[in-house]
This record gives sequence, C-alpha cells and structure tokens, in this order.
Amino acid sequence: MKELFQHAATTEGVTVRVAVNFLPEQSHPETGKWFWVYHVRIENHSHETLHLRTRHWRITDARGMVNFVDGEGVVGEQPRLMPGQSHDYVSGCPLATPHGSMDGHYTFYREDGSPLEVRIPFFPLAAPATTAN
Repeated sequence: MKELFQHAATTEGVTVRVAVNFLPEQSHPETGKWFWVYHVRIENHSHETLHLRTRHWRITDARGMVNFVDGEGVVGEQPRLMPGQSHDYVSGCPLATPHGSMDGHYTFYREDGSPLEVRIPFFPLAAPATTAN
C-alpha cells in the first residue's frame, strides 16, 4: 500500500511528513474507543547531521481535552540523520472521541551540541461517519 503524506511542515531544512489512517478494526465506538495509525517521515534537507533526541506531542480530542506526550526518541529509536537522509516510523493514537487532532515537535541536536526544535505538522484525526453515530 502506497502511503500518501497528507500533512507536512519544514523547519530549517528538516521536513516532517505525516500520513494518517483510521483503523476501524481496532476501534470500538460502542465503548468509546477510536484508533488511528500514523506514518511519519522525517527528511533532513539541511547541511548538518542531526540527532533526534526527544518528541513532544499535543493530542486533542473532540471535547477539547488535551494530552501532552513527551519522551525520548520515536518508537524506541533516536535516529541520527546525515544530510539527505530520512527516517520513517509508524505509531498509533487512541481517542475517546471520533474526532481530534495531533501536532507537536521533535528536538534534534546538531553536531555542535545546539538544539533544533522541528515542528510536526497539525493533522486531524477523524473517524468516518457511520449509521451508529
């Protein structure tokens, strides 16, 4: 299956692309659980080697409830990207509502030790309408 990256943001030569898909087989609307999977591609178009160290996500549901998720790396990895390299990973997000959104940033470190905060684009989480709604 070919992914189409629907959302993108670029910060100082680093582009973050996101493709998001609703997973009905892992969702249970009758118990208030909806689930999405998202594929992220981080592309280093800068002239520096960058080391991804931390992530910061803001996840908002349809009721306006906001959860912040902070941690080291992405899915257990802290990739080092040389100029021209990219890193892909897939993760998921459950919500207690059929709609919401995600955005945030990654913190990379340059070879000189200085940090670079790279924006993750805002993307909506939207379950398709069903007759059960």
